[in-house]
Amino acid sequence: MSYVNKEQIERAKQWDLLTYLQCFEPYELVRCSRNAYSTRTHDSLKISNDKWFWWSRGIGGRSALDYLIKVRGMSFPDAVLQIDGNPPVHMAPATSAIQQDGSNARLELPEPYETSNRVVAYLSKRGISRDVIDFCLKTGRLYESRMYHNAIFVGFDLQGTPRYAAIRGTTNTRYLGEAPGSDKRYSFAIPADDNGTELHLFESAIDLLSYCTLETIAGKDWRQSHQLSLAGIYSAKESIAPAALTNYLQSYPEVKRLVFHLDNDEPGRSAAAMIRQLFSQTYEISDEPPFVKDVNDDLMVYRKQREEPTR
Repeated sequence: MSYVNKEQIERAKQWDLLTYLQCFEPYELVRCSRNAYSTRTHDSLKISNDKWFWWSRGIGGRSALDYLIKVRGMSFPDAVLQIDGNPPVHMAPATSAIQQDGSNARLELPEPYETSNRVVAYLSKRGISRDVIDFCLKTGRLYESRMYHNAIFVGFDLQGTPRYAAIRGTTNTRYLGEAPGSDKRYSFAIPADDNGTELHLFESAIDLLSYCTLETIAGKDWRQSHQLSLAGIYSAKESIAPAALTNYLQSYPEVKRLVFHLDNDEPGRSAAAMIRQLFSQTYEISDEPPFVKDVNDDLMVYRKQREEPTR
């Protein structure tokens, strides 16, 4: 049996459930209203006014200890250690999303060019299917900037408002950046067409589109699952949940399975291991790294081996 001392017990008793989940399991929270939440695992378990109640079972409480014992079935010592013995999960801050005065920074999207011909040519050379490119152009997720003719990958909130933009150079300079005011919580993504339960994760928008292309080549419907770019890889040295992933899971509670396609290098593998550690208790996890370095490399190798023209 686990041993806990009085100091650990007293510290654990001070945690209410909402604060505990916000610090340790933010991906488990689903906002129901301004001041009320449910949990992703049990949608009838409601949290408000520092109390929680599991309506389908008729049990409730105030503290996180009550929750871990009554809902999770933990012993008292193990519940204390779960709260007092683990580091909290820190939310990754949204880059340039909040100004110093606390107000939302305004996203400054680059001015669009009259056509997207250079972007189409660039992505086609990267092996991306024309059908996938056209989908992104038609839905406003992709366009060509007037200045420098960069590829602009746009991320939206649930209301359809642009909140993020990744900028990718289409020349040999390989410029990478983000538009001023970009909020990483809303990075480039393509939601499932019909409430899909699977979410695929990538380091970049081009890797995401490369995967969609590979699915098209294989005769599969890539719109049946969710696709999300994490807009780069955060440091895996701390228990940090990527802001884009946490926000996406809160926005699409139907997701049950996470599939990793992060780069096949040390940073990518470390990030995949960290995300698995943070989310494996709540989601089914599948790690499917690229065979080469990244998903676009896999696509280019496939194209070259078969000398298949981009469609």
